Amino acid sequence: MQAGTIAPGARILCRDAEWLVRSTTIASDGSFIIDAIGVSEFIKGKTARFVEELESDLQVLLPEETKLVNDNSSGYKHSLLFIEAHLKQTAPDDGRIYQGQRAAMDILDYQLWPSYKALSMPRQRILIADAVGLGKTLECGILVSELIRRGLGRRILVVTTKSMMVQFQKEFWSRFTIPLVKLDSTTIQRVRTNIPGNHNPFHYYDRSIISVDTLKQDREYRSYLEKAYWDIIIIDEAHNVAKRGRGQSASQRAKLANRLSTRSDTLILLSATPHDGRPESFASLMNMLDPTAIANESDYTQDDIRDLYVRRFKKDVLQDLKQHIPERNVSSIEAMASSYEERAFEQLNDLNFERIDSHRQAGQLFKTTLLKAMLSSPAACLETVGNRLRRLGKDKDVSPADLHDIHLLNALKLVLEQIDATSFTKYQLLLKLIKTDFGWNGKDPKDRLVIFTGRLETLKFLQAQLAKDLKLKPEAVISLDGGMSDTDQNQIVESFGQEKEQVRILIATEVASEGLNLHYLCHKLIHFDIPWSLMTLQQRNGRIDRYGQTRQPEIRYMLTRSKLERMDEVERIIKVLLEKDEQAIKNIGDPSVFMGVFDSDSEETYTANIIESGNSAEDFSRTLDSNVAHAAEEIDIFALFANPDLVEDANSSNGKINPKAELGMMPTLFASNFEYATTALQTLEQIPSNLNINEAEPFIECQLPVELEQRYQRLPKEILPGNKSLLHLTENPHAVMQAMEKARREESSWPAQQYLWELHPFLEWLTDRCLFRFGRHQAPVLKLPDLSVNESVFILFGNFPNRRGTSILSRWISSVFSGGEFMRIEPFDDTVERTQLGKKQVPNPGQISINHLLPLRNEAIAKARAYLNDEQKLFNANLSTKLKEQKERLDKLQQSHMDKIEQSFDRNSQLSRIQQQRRIGELGRIDKIFKDYRDWVELSMTTETEPFIKLVAVLIGDN
Repeated sequence: MQAGTIAPGARILCRDAEWLVRSTTIASDGSFIIDAIGVSEFIKGKTARFVEELESDLQVLLPEETKLVNDNSSGYKHSLLFIEAHLKQTAPDDGRIYQGQRAAMDILDYQLWPSYKALSMPRQRILIADAVGLGKTLECGILVSELIRRGLGRRILVVTTKSMMVQFQKEFWSRFTIPLVKLDSTTIQRVRTNIPGNHNPFHYYDRSIISVDTLKQDREYRSYLEKAYWDIIIIDEAHNVAKRGRGQSASQRAKLANRLSTRSDTLILLSATPHDGRPESFASLMNMLDPTAIANESDYTQDDIRDLYVRRFKKDVLQDLKQHIPERNVSSIEAMASSYEERAFEQLNDLNFERIDSHRQAGQLFKTTLLKAMLSSPAACLETVGNRLRRLGKDKDVSPADLHDIHLLNALKLVLEQIDATSFTKYQLLLKLIKTDFGWNGKDPKDRLVIFTGRLETLKFLQAQLAKDLKLKPEAVISLDGGMSDTDQNQIVESFGQEKEQVRILIATEVASEGLNLHYLCHKLIHFDIPWSLMTLQQRNGRIDRYGQTRQPEIRYMLTRSKLERMDEVERIIKVLLEKDEQAIKNIGDPSVFMGVFDSDSEETYTANIIESGNSAEDFSRTLDSNVAHAAEEIDIFALFANPDLVEDANSSNGKINPKAELGMMPTLFASNFEYATTALQTLEQIPSNLNINEAEPFIECQLPVELEQRYQRLPKEILPGNKSLLHLTENPHAVMQAMEKARREESSWPAQQYLWELHPFLEWLTDRCLFRFGRHQAPVLKLPDLSVNESVFILFGNFPNRRGTSILSRWISSVFSGGEFMRIEPFDDTVERTQLGKKQVPNPGQISINHLLPLRNEAIAKARAYLNDEQKLFNANLSTKLKEQKERLDKLQQSHMDKIEQSFDRNSQLSRIQQQRRIGELGRIDKIFKDYRDWVELSMTTETEPFIKLVAVLIGDN
């Protein structure tokens, strides 16, 4: 073969496998180098480099050389399966939603929008910042399923918190059949023992999930990350990796995320609280998505970033949610302090430390800390007092001021020690709430309770005391706190969601308030103490008040009221927070507007300052309302974080509505995936053992085929059927959702029924089998009675890959001939419509003459090539406008970045040598960022010059 005759986009046969040529170069010694990506079954998606001169069997696959063959199967089943398999391999080439809307979930319109928005962009890099409980994980799954359908999701990495790993893993598998292998330190170590020392463990599994803490704790992982690449990286709870300046751990996470942001084409960030009020913090997330978007991290507008995020609140999507989240019922439960507690409040009120609070630099007064602990429980306050006394006892130099403070603390300690469970009125009211008001006895496994507390000592008290007073077994009352390992946290969350488990009450600290689904068997949530943060309140409530909740959420806030005016004023101030939380849910959306700070710690400090200043609850309420009004009047940080996608609508109450995604449907010859799968199974040479096809339900059961076992070896072990179990597949999404509910009632929380759709490994395996129904480079000929006499229809698939080997323009077409004369090119959909191909039974007459088709083959392909080239011209004409806009945008942005750097160094007219080197380094860094992005745009949005054309089948009428 003459060097240079192989062009990018060509299909080649090499080493008994089919490859797509991505690029070709000539080496310095004159060798012709071919970079290719695998197409055949076992090397699909793998990259390889061939030297043409060294590959004696290398062959270019030309459509004109396709061999036409007879199909002897009944009703042309083999041909129909062969065509359908190619259809299922075809990637959509527009921005409509084709796959995700069919996932195993009750899809709501607003959940499709993030995917639609992302798919309209050249590069799918987006922050999904919807409020708590709206289903960000599911929105992410919809987008990922779309990308996989487009051939853009072979390798996936999910980074999340320890407690969220199993939940995320199960949601992605059960609803989208996207298998994620859970990577922890043990798994990674096991992988490293199975691979050569110089191999990267992140290459072992194509789709995996790992905790952010596991990734950042091992320096060795850093080098592995920098040498691995994924199609998609997902960072859950992404606010934890934004630059927020809260210590070394936060800094490590931010550095890790920045490293990850360069290791994939697609980056999806998920967070309900994506900012801390500083534009620089939000800019750090935006820069991970697109480092070209923001020149000045302190000064940018929504227009700079509107394509990079979606953000909706419950009020924005209320119309969609009404049928899916019952309106919550919220009330406050107030306990009047006992005489023992009043003595403690008196002591707290009279505290006047001489040393402890005298040198406070930041944070709340220790007196406030003690009060907050007391409002949680006497046990928590006693622990805080004891800890401070131990610290003071370690001091060698004890001043009179220290002795004074020690005396006060010891006096408070004596009073606190006299408060037991019977004189702790809030606890007694909790018992009444549970037993009488809720009518709860722990017998119904579907009626579980979540109790939140901000203090670990309160958690310990409640866990021990509730089991005793409610006459529950110890295993019925479990706890969850941040000090537990990821394995323990996941096990607790799992058991709380499983009906057969003995657990009835979960007592949790704030570690459980972020992201976890606790609503499956629970609709009652009790705040035993009230966090001084609106954001924490919303996160806590979102555990049961969320998408998928079928019962009315019952939420109760517990407070202790005191006869002492100032002590009681504190609880009245806390009640203001509860009122504003309801106001935020119903009218405002973002609770951050009330305080103007954007993380829970800052909100806690804000509330503490109000309490310490002596303000009344009415003053506090007016201040919060004033903050909201001020935020509405000014163009400030809030303008950046509003919903960027609202469109005008005269019929809407506020004149704007959420836009809707456009849906699409790929062509198919079968009525359903079930029909396709059963037809394919029945025509296999080796039918899977114990095959049971139930057409009434419908479902498929069988033993895992031996061929498929190899694929499952690197998939999560949880999705494998047990030794005595069969693989159970259904294409009914509601049956899958019912199976998910059933699994929560049984010992295994992984559903036995799996969703039969295009992304399931079983259907992918069947499709691969159907692609080989005929020999390589062969096309079947079918005789159809509905075709005109002497009509011949050549079914062809053509696509133009981009310069990275990914299809971006594809067409299914038919070259139609009559009596040997070319008539027209028609869309394949029209061919199916008029011939009813696959829609009705067609008798196979057996061997048919195909010699008369051979002279037409070349012309059919030539006409198809001309048609495809015309389509490419139209595509490129539309694309050139976008590319021009991209170029102008990038040029303008790059200049802004450069100007910002020059301005920062111009402050000192005389630059030192070190400063000059820094300036040059910064300019070089910006230049590289923009060059990399331009290169990516060029490679991703430019089609190859020649289309790939495959002759799939030929239809003929009576001769």
